[in-house]
Amino acid sequence: MLMIFKDLKRLKYFLGLEISYKDSGVLISQRKFTLDLLNEFECSSYSPVTSSLESRVKLKASEGLLLKEPTYYKKLVGKLNFLTNRRIDIAFSVQHLSQFLQNPREPHLKASYHVLRYLKNDPCLGIYLSNNANCSITAYCDSDWAVCPDTRKSVSGYVVLMGDNSISWKSKKQTTKSLSSAHAEYRAIRKVVGEIVWLERLLTELNLTCTLLIFVFCDSQAAIHIAKNPVFHERTKHIEVDCHFVRNKLQEGLIALHHIPIGNQLTDVLTKGLPNVQHSKILHKLFVIFPPTT
Repeated sequence: MLMIFKDLKRLKYFLGLEISYKDSGVLISQRKFTLDLLNEFECSSYSPVTSSLESRVKLKASEGLLLKEPTYYKKLVGKLNFLTNRRIDIAFSVQHLSQFLQNPREPHLKASYHVLRYLKNDPCLGIYLSNNANCSITAYCDSDWAVCPDTRKSVSGYVVLMGDNSISWKSKKQTTKSLSSAHAEYRAIRKVVGEIVWLERLLTELNLTCTLLIFVFCDSQAAIHIAKNPVFHERTKHIEVDCHFVRNKLQEGLIALHHIPIGNQLTDVLTKGLPNVQHSKILHKLFVIFPPTT
């Protein structure tokens, strides 16, 4: 059977993603979706802001009046969640707002509109993917211990890079309470190592076998010590399964854990609200930029 194919030239728009080309790579953004979202929720009169979530705000599940139309909040947060496919800069804010979908209240809606005001400031931001031949994998992980005011659970965040390109990230509240910041950090390491294992298998199927160690950077010396110490202690008994998994990958030679100073930690943007200068600095390092003009 004869099949006729049509050359559609370079991909420019696909499933809400806009692709802009430059000599050194491509930038993937969601400009149209962002602008449509701002129009849908009538944000034309709102002034833009430079942070996706105020660093001093601590939202609580039972604080404030219940919304009369909770579906309005759910719809907004759902669309913001779709934006996190390419907007790593709002991933922490959206996961935080997602915790209140069951019984949303006025402070939660106000915080979600703060995210919209942030998007209005830079609706064209996206992730830049360079065409550099460097395919080495590195990862950063972090946690914010006992940050949830309702449950005292911690928040984990990680980002995985191929060369200079951010290819995977997540911000998520941990499912169990950690007894110390070191244990919270260790659970963050466990999450990113699980993602690395999956990515390594995916790259192998694409004939991009990882032959080098995958460096995982963490700013907790205590968590790294737990991972490298073959002896189990009573105080780490409750994270024994996580310990076995990470240590196995260390012994297999898949990963290597390294300490990184707090000031160089890229995943702070995924675990907490940051001041404007620090927020912008991290996004620049993660290649979150405007679409190229040429």
